[in-house]
Amino acid sequence: MPQCIKKVGGCKTVVDSTGLRIDELIGNVATQEDTLSVARVTAKAGTSEPWLTLQYDEWMCVLKGRMILMQPEATNAEPIIVAANETVLIHAGTRFKPTFPDDCEYIPVCLPAFKPERCAREDTNKEGEDIAANLQKLHGKKQAPRSRCWEGCFSFMRSRPKREAKPEVLYHMLSESDWEAAKKSGKAYYPSTFEVDDFLTHATGVPSRLVDTANHYYTDAPGKWICLEFTRTALKDAGIYVRDEHATPVGDKATSQALMSEWVCPHIIGGIPVDVPRKVYDMVRDEKGERFLGIADLVMN
Repeated sequence: MPQCIKKVGGCKTVVDSTGLRIDELIGNVATQEDTLSVARVTAKAGTSEPWLTLQYDEWMCVLKGRMILMQPEATNAEPIIVAANETVLIHAGTRFKPTFPDDCEYIPVCLPAFKPERCAREDTNKEGEDIAANLQKLHGKKQAPRSRCWEGCFSFMRSRPKREAKPEVLYHMLSESDWEAAKKSGKAYYPSTFEVDDFLTHATGVPSRLVDTANHYYTDAPGKWICLEFTRTALKDAGIYVRDEHATPVGDKATSQALMSEWVCPHIIGGIPVDVPRKVYDMVRDEKGERFLGIADLVMN
């Protein structure tokens, strides 16, 4: 008869900083469990965390004290106050900032389990950066090169771009069938490589680069392709963070160092809600439906 009850791990302290302690009870560190995670968090009065954008659903069950969840000003949403014996649900893709006016203790439950790559932290101080680095270490992420890239490319990909202003108008290309499926769902579009690519959606502020990108990555992808136009502000208003960095691989296809080494690419930490794009353009392909030639009705730059 199969064994139905077994010990699978134990409590592991994953954050122990000034005013904040997180003890993981179930998860990738405590039990090597990626399905969900459960922790116990204690925060001293006056403590706050950085702005966070989650790629998992999180329930916060407050046991003692209070927490205040700040939301982006652009959303015109009021802060959420969660008191003892109350539970709040934060959906994946939400950007928020937890603050603790009183000593607080709460239980976070994350589905799927917490991983550093599933939680974008907007750290602004050394202590926050140290917390992020320790979480990466505990989860086995030591900033080593990815197996799908050449040696040393990870630091190249994640290095902060030197110049190029952050573009306001952004573009993303995808198959028309995928976009129609997303619209039918009424929720958001996520590329098929979303999880493999560290829970991000690739975009650009320079539409002419889409044609080069399409011919590097997608000539073997059949069917009609389209280009979505939307703004950084519209994403922010939807609580979605955009991170500007160098080009990264798409799925198992590496970047072209010769073509993309100097590009700054806005990476959307989440999907694209179906009501965010303001225009949709047709991607133009050759007669064989292989190479991409341009974007109909879009002035290229």
